[in-house]
Amino acid sequence: MIEVTPRIALFETELAWKAVRASGPGGQHVNKTSNAIELRFDVRASPSLPEPVRARLYGLAGARLTQDGVLVLVAQGYRSQEMNRAEALERLVALIRKAAEPPPPPRKKTKPTLASKKRRLEGKVRRGGVKAMRGKPGMD
Repeated sequence: MIEVTPRIALFETELAWKAVRASGPGGQHVNKTSNAIELRFDVRASPSLPEPVRARLYGLAGARLTQDGVLVLVAQGYRSQEMNRAEALERLVALIRKAAEPPPPPRKKTKPTLASKKRRLEGKVRRGGVKAMRGKPGMD
């Protein structure tokens, strides 16, 4: 079991790991080893995720989510397969933790007070007076 939050834990069987070749520079080493890790997690079929968390995870995943509802994370930052595996798992857990946070309450619209409206208009009049004084004398 992989504990994500006190209420959410994933079964190890829900994760599909695959070693793939890393892209980018690296010389001969990168051409002959499969150190990058591709982690697949089926969000749609996961029994571990509550429905609200699943819905928020869909939004957070973006392009990393396939049409089948599978979240795909590729980690290739390290030369070691174990470290890439740990990084991919860490990123998945962080994404699910972020989805588990409840959204902030909606903002309530407020009207400006009468006093603040008057202050704003007085400031505009004062600024207009300053600008009017910049003109050439006698050009009314």
